[in-house]
Amino acid sequence: MKIVISGANNRALLIATSLFEDHDVVLIDDTENLGDDFNNLDIEVVEGNASDIKILKENHLDEADVFIACTDSDEANIVSCIMMKSVSQARTVCFIRQESYYDSLNAVKNSRFNRDIFADYVIRPEELLTQELFRIITVPSATHVENFAKGKARMLEYPIKSTSPIANKKIRDCNFPPEVLIVGITRNGELSLPTGDTQLLEGDKVIFMGAVKSLDILAANVFREDIKIDSVTIIGGGTVGLMLAQTLEEADIHCKVFEINMKRCEYISENLKKSLVINGDGTDVQLLLNEGVEDSDVLVCVTDNDEKNLLCSLLAKQSGVKKVISRVSKAVNVNLFEKVGIDVAISQNEAAMHEIYNHLIVPDISILATVESGQGEIMELSLPINFKQRKIMDLKLPYKAVIAIVERRNRVIIPKGDTLVFPQDNLIIFTMQETSAAIQKYLFSC
Repeated sequence: MKIVISGANNRALLIATSLFEDHDVVLIDDTENLGDDFNNLDIEVVEGNASDIKILKENHLDEADVFIACTDSDEANIVSCIMMKSVSQARTVCFIRQESYYDSLNAVKNSRFNRDIFADYVIRPEELLTQELFRIITVPSATHVENFAKGKARMLEYPIKSTSPIANKKIRDCNFPPEVLIVGITRNGELSLPTGDTQLLEGDKVIFMGAVKSLDILAANVFREDIKIDSVTIIGGGTVGLMLAQTLEEADIHCKVFEINMKRCEYISENLKKSLVINGDGTDVQLLLNEGVEDSDVLVCVTDNDEKNLLCSLLAKQSGVKKVISRVSKAVNVNLFEKVGIDVAISQNEAAMHEIYNHLIVPDISILATVESGQGEIMELSLPINFKQRKIMDLKLPYKAVIAIVERRNRVIIPKGDTLVFPQDNLIIFTMQETSAAIQKYLFSC
């Protein structure tokens, strides 16, 4: 598949890095100095503007199967998608930051008069990030939360602390609630699929999947989910900071928003109903202490600068904030943030990558979520109509994987080894990224 990416930013780097080994990736940008990160990838680089039809044709970019416009300019992304559609049959992805553009484009796409427009998919990464932040905030002890099967099933990732009742125990001895599975463990940055004999150690991050009710019991009994989130401090009043504060207000959670730009503070105040907006620098320790930041249940750093987010996060941890979450622009920085003690580090670009992968790269299979910077995947697939029914233990998958959820009509099943699976059952599977395609191929051929 030939994939053309417009824009040489962190988002483009993640997309190119994820795709170049299996696809013909071309990057087009009007800058000469792309940096070593792009130069280290085996991709073609075209200097120029994706809005220029002449450049598109001269460099055979009109032969693309997929075009991804992800520059930092909404207008440039819109125009380049229009140009690409005018000269090619490529499916187009348009990244948008402004809410008004995003709403307008989706309104046009959903109109019964104008369904076929220049952008096949419109992605707003800030909205995806806000949704993920809200899920993590409202499940206090978890570092990653995903909902599946129309909210009937869930994935939770928890860190194992020395005080945890399951620390140093083997999984088979933990006596977890029914309908709960451990599907993955991250130890020293490396993800693996455990067995019953795997011992849970302090510092491990354990990934659970199962029915929501059973996971609630797990949280209450093992991870002490009796913490009520009453207050959240947000450092950074940009698009994500404002959207997150608005979402938290709807959940009756009190917010403080720190924003260094006075005009932006005024705008935020006009668009929030109950939150306190403070004009100040989140790296000012004395200001944070004066405003009682240490009393916050959660602090979230969402400026557009990784270095500032890291500094603010570390200051908050030193001030005694119980849980600190930080936005990370460069995906490679996620592990660094967590190694120095930040509770949760989130890359908004990874969520956007899921959307592209699901809709355009492998449309027959849905990647619902990735974990540990893409080491693991949670994929969803529907068994073909000619599939021969059998027990899960008899599937003989070519690689290790966990079938964590079976959806059958309106029923959600957390399966065991002797659970039968039937044609057209919908499976949600946890596996390693490098083996997911082989598992999919095997199940479709059974």
